Amino acid sequence: VAGLGNYGMRGTRHSVGMEVLDRLARQLAVAEGWRVDKRCCADVALATAHGLELVLLKPRRFMNLNGLSVASAAEIYSLGPGDIYLVHDDLDKALGKVAIKLGGSAR
Repeated sequence: VAGLGNYGMRGTRHSVGMEVLDRLARQLAVAEGWRVDKRCCADVALATAHGLELVLLKPRRFMNLNGLSVASAAEIYSLGPGDIYLVHDDLDKALGKVAIKLGGSAR
């Protein structure tokens, strides 16, 4: 699960993906487990939920370069595209509205 955004710019709508990951880490009791993984230029925490092993990822790059961290992490942790969930803002959606979709455009 990758929380996208601009690292270090907390409280901005564009970094809501990272805020969601922080909350998820607290709910999964791994909030103290964040560590810097220089191989993918991201903060990483490992968790288990409902029998699934999760890699929580917060890229340490600007939003337009988050994909580099996600791609590196996918290779490091042997993840395929179907294993990856991206959490990010979408200005086309009302604040607080959540949508889950498979695939999409660069928009």
